[in-house]
Amino acid sequence: MIVTYNWLKEFVDLDLPPSQLADLLTMLGLEVEAVTPCGEGMDDVVVAVVEERAQHPNADKLSLCRVNNGREVLGIVCGAQNFKAGDKVALAQIGATLPGDFKIKRSKIRGEESCGMLCSEKELGLADESAGIMILPPDLPLGIPVFTALGLKDTIFEIGLTPNRADCLSVIGIAREIAAKLGKKIRHPAFTLVDNGAPIADRASVVIEDPQLCPRYTARYIEGCRIAPSPRWLANRLNAVGMRSINNVVDVTNYVLLEYGHPLHAFDFELLAGGRIIVRRAGEGEKFTTLDGQERTLTSSDLTIRDASRGVALAGIMGGENSEIKDTTTNILLESAYFNPTAIRLTSKRLGLHTESSHRFERGADIAILTRALDRAAALIAELAGGTIARGLIDVHPEPVPQRTIAVRLDRVNRMLGIALTTDDVAAIFRNLEFDVVLSGPDVMAVTVPSFRVDLEREIDLVEEVARLYGFENIPVTMPTARVFSDRPPRAQRLEKEVRSLLVAQGFNEVINFSFIAPDVYDRLLFPPDDPRRDAVKLRNPLVAEQSVMRTILLPSLLETTAANISHRELNLRLFEMRRVYHPRPGQELPAEPLHVAAIMTGRREPEGWCQGNEPVDFFDVKGIAEALLAPLRIPSVEYGTETPEPFYHPGKCCTVLVAGRAVGSLGEIHPDVQENFGLSQPVYYLELDFNRLIAHDSQQASIHAPSRYPDVARDIAMLLDDGIPAARVLDCVRGLRLKEIESVAIFDLYKGEHIPAGQKSLAIRVRYRSPERTLTDDEVTRMHQRVIDALVGKLNITVR
Repeated sequence: MIVTYNWLKEFVDLDLPPSQLADLLTMLGLEVEAVTPCGEGMDDVVVAVVEERAQHPNADKLSLCRVNNGREVLGIVCGAQNFKAGDKVALAQIGATLPGDFKIKRSKIRGEESCGMLCSEKELGLADESAGIMILPPDLPLGIPVFTALGLKDTIFEIGLTPNRADCLSVIGIAREIAAKLGKKIRHPAFTLVDNGAPIADRASVVIEDPQLCPRYTARYIEGCRIAPSPRWLANRLNAVGMRSINNVVDVTNYVLLEYGHPLHAFDFELLAGGRIIVRRAGEGEKFTTLDGQERTLTSSDLTIRDASRGVALAGIMGGENSEIKDTTTNILLESAYFNPTAIRLTSKRLGLHTESSHRFERGADIAILTRALDRAAALIAELAGGTIARGLIDVHPEPVPQRTIAVRLDRVNRMLGIALTTDDVAAIFRNLEFDVVLSGPDVMAVTVPSFRVDLEREIDLVEEVARLYGFENIPVTMPTARVFSDRPPRAQRLEKEVRSLLVAQGFNEVINFSFIAPDVYDRLLFPPDDPRRDAVKLRNPLVAEQSVMRTILLPSLLETTAANISHRELNLRLFEMRRVYHPRPGQELPAEPLHVAAIMTGRREPEGWCQGNEPVDFFDVKGIAEALLAPLRIPSVEYGTETPEPFYHPGKCCTVLVAGRAVGSLGEIHPDVQENFGLSQPVYYLELDFNRLIAHDSQQASIHAPSRYPDVARDIAMLLDDGIPAARVLDCVRGLRLKEIESVAIFDLYKGEHIPAGQKSLAIRVRYRSPERTLTDDEVTRMHQRVIDALVGKLNITVR
């Protein structure tokens, strides 16, 4: 919101300098982001009169002028053509500095001396464009600084408002805050409305078909207007706050919008079919051209203002090109309405159309101020554009909104703020803010909130108002009291932190991706049509289509991150993400949100260097990461299934991670087609585990075995067995004998090929025997080893080589 110091002074008596006023507003919660003096350092631009104007002897398009500044007559060379002898103009004298750090110096132009410059509004920073030099009113005294003579010396405040303070999107709203803080009375605009025309009911009518989206609509009719440029005072005021002057009628609606904070709209009445206004939703797919010349496609959720046959305005946002005020307009229907904030916000965002009107309506306008703003604008239009105001006004208000009354307890105010105010103190603060206050009990006030404060709903909101007006700087500083106690986090949180630390120790970098993904990623991951993970939670109002559903798997985000890094020549990557995924639950409003941990590896196994190998990462690298992750969880029965667990894996280069026979995750190489779908040019290995399922099997008791002091004996077994028997079954068979003397069993060789029968493989294991109580004899080891061989032959039908 942009306001000027002089404009504020019209509504409240101010004796504070601009710098102190900026501090006061900021402490009230209205943060002043910029303070810009207007006309400061421009006293060398003065009122002067052109006494003579002659053709420049050496240039066809230049004039040689004699200009009197009240003290002397100067020769000025000027290229503008919109002035004559006798006009009063803005003269920038030698030594003046114009906006843009443009310094005026004595100069020669085509052989003639020029001792200054005649300025336009644009050159003085008063307008974005200007057709020629600035012609001043003839009654201004010579030699007076132009900004002083025109009352343009001012200070502009740019205020950053939070979305809840819709009441301060107006000069009156900000003045009300200042007056309340300083304990002064605010002056509301004084005007006289003369409505002596024919009854408005004979001219126009209004029908509201959707009172939920438009609870109130008011209008006035003005005939016989003359559209013309606005007077200088109005144009200057709008220009000062960044609004372009258009014409006297449109400028009045913008002026009242800034003054009261309530948007208005003027229709060319002759362009309204049937002289009717109908407020209703648009038809699905309806086309409508707004004032900016853009054709827009509407939906049935968009509220429109219509005449008897078509839409003429997009309610609360922008008028239509088919009913705008033109130079030929004579009769006007002036609208002042209230629209549902949510409806305006949704339409504005969907169309990407943000205006001064939508900015205010979507934050909550004042439904009670409609007629006052309407009358103020009608009176100004009649004053500046002539015309006759029809008798009476149209005010359609199907369901009046009741006032809000909130009980405020003095004890709660003092306890929350740590101060000691009386009931009279608090009541005075509320009355300064134009709230009605009635004592409803001992130290209890019934505060009626005015309609312009749409942000106040609860007692605590009013406590904040007391704090603002009392002054945050006046609230004493106290140290909070708190009990100190040890809060040991649950084991799940400790394990989560441990897993993150372990992955970082393994050389991984954690990434944080959005929880939203595009719905088409499931096709790129080769998911079948019936995969339940396609049923993702959909966002009602996504920012972009590529982030319109909640992810049910972490893989697509990591693949996109990997592709982005590879495209920037980061070819060796170890990335992980530990975040939640979202699965809808039938019959429940909120989805399930299990925590998953996922990791991606690609590129070299070791960093580049003279003594490192050049091998790329492979399946066993990512499997080793899974084993390292599962180690701190102390899960006793982890298995790796050989079937292809997911469609996005390369068949034969992946496995399922099983705990107690139940899948808790998967790992492997990403399918080449999936890599191509995500723009990946090198093999990528992936691991994803359901952390919630893992910790369900976590063993919190660690088993500790003292090392044996006696020597060990190692025996090897080389065997042939069917190629379809996984090596894990061999190890499980040996461990299943539960011989306490078997300290460990490990595979140390695997071979397929020449001299090995088709459909079989050669596997070699090493069994290490050791007793914790004594030294084993050779005969004892031989007998135990034979039991191992017999078990392998009997259960797995191996052939000992």
